[in-house]
Amino acid sequence: MGQSLQHDFLRTGGIELHIAWLGNGPLVVLCHGFPGLWYSWRHQLPALAAAGYRAVALDMRGYGRSSRPAELQAYGLDRTAQDVLAVLDHFGEQRAVLVGHDFGANLAWHMAVHTPERLRGVVSLCVPYAMPLAGNSEAPPSELFASIASKHFFHMHYYQQSSVPESATIGREREFLRKLFWALCADGELLRWEDYPSEGTSYIDVLSEPPHEPPWSWLSVGDFEYYLNEYLCEDSSLTFAGGINSYRVMDHNWRMFRSSRGADVVVPSLFVGGEKDPVVKLGSDADFDVMRRRVRDLRGLTLVAGAGHFVQQEQPDQTTNLLLNFLASLTIS
Repeated sequence: MGQSLQHDFLRTGGIELHIAWLGNGPLVVLCHGFPGLWYSWRHQLPALAAAGYRAVALDMRGYGRSSRPAELQAYGLDRTAQDVLAVLDHFGEQRAVLVGHDFGANLAWHMAVHTPERLRGVVSLCVPYAMPLAGNSEAPPSELFASIASKHFFHMHYYQQSSVPESATIGREREFLRKLFWALCADGELLRWEDYPSEGTSYIDVLSEPPHEPPWSWLSVGDFEYYLNEYLCEDSSLTFAGGINSYRVMDHNWRMFRSSRGADVVVPSLFVGGEKDPVVKLGSDADFDVMRRRVRDLRGLTLVAGAGHFVQQEQPDQTTNLLLNFLASLTIS
C-alpha cells in the first residue's frame, strides 16, 4: 500500500469512525458492505491516488476499528449517511464521489436521492438501484424475506432474529468468514441454501466448506488473516454487528424513507457488478430495467466476467479502470 497511506479517527454522532486515505485531489469516498472493511478497497486506493484523487475508505460503523453501537437504529441510513458527510466535512469538501459496495451501495443510492447536492457522482458495486431485496419493496422488507424463507433458508430472514445469528458464530468466526468469502466469490455456491429449510438452520451451516484454505486467486493468507483479526478486535457478541444490524434495520429504513422509495436519481451514476455475483442472481432483468429508467444519468452498467460478489477484489484492474473512466467523465461533463 505504500508509506503514504494515512489512518485517522473521526468523532461523529457519538461514535468513532476509522478511515484510511491516500492521495490529494478531488475526494472519492469508498464504503464497504458485509463482509468487508476499509481493506476491501486496498487495490483501488493507490490507483485512485496515482490518478490525482484523494481516496478515503471507511470502516463503516459496526466494523473493524470503528465503533460498534448496540442500538439497532444506530445502523439506519440516516446515521450512516451522516458518517459519510462527516468525512466530507473532515476534509473540507462540499462534494465528493461516493462509491459503495453491498450495503455501501444501498447507502450510495440513498444519498444520491437525499443529499445530491453533496455528491459529484455515485458508483454502485453489485446492487442495482431500487432493487426490492435491498429495501425497495411494496411491503416491509421482512415480509418479503419471510415469503422467500417459507420455501427454503434465506439469510436476510435469518438475520431478523434477535441474538441467534450472533450466538451461532461465537468460537466459529474463522470458519464463518472463510465459508462466507468463498460462497460469495465467483467459484462459490451461495445459493445452495435452497437445499436447506429455514427452521432450525444457521447461516454457517448452509455455507459449503471451500476446497482449500486461502490463498485463493483473489485473497491471500495475509488478506484473510487481516479481515479475521479486524473483525475479532471487539467483544464476541459484536464481531459481526455491522452486517447483522444492517439486515435487521431494513424495516426501519423502509418506514423512515418510504415516501422517497424509487425516486429518480439525477446525479451521474455508474453500476458495476460481478457476472457470477449471487446478489445479481437473486435479482432479475426487471431490476436493471428499473435502474435504467430511474437513474437519469447512468453512464455505465457492466457485469464483469470472472467476478462474484467481491468484484473490486476479484477483478481489481477492470473494476478500477471502470471507476477511473467514470471519474474522468465527471471532469469533462
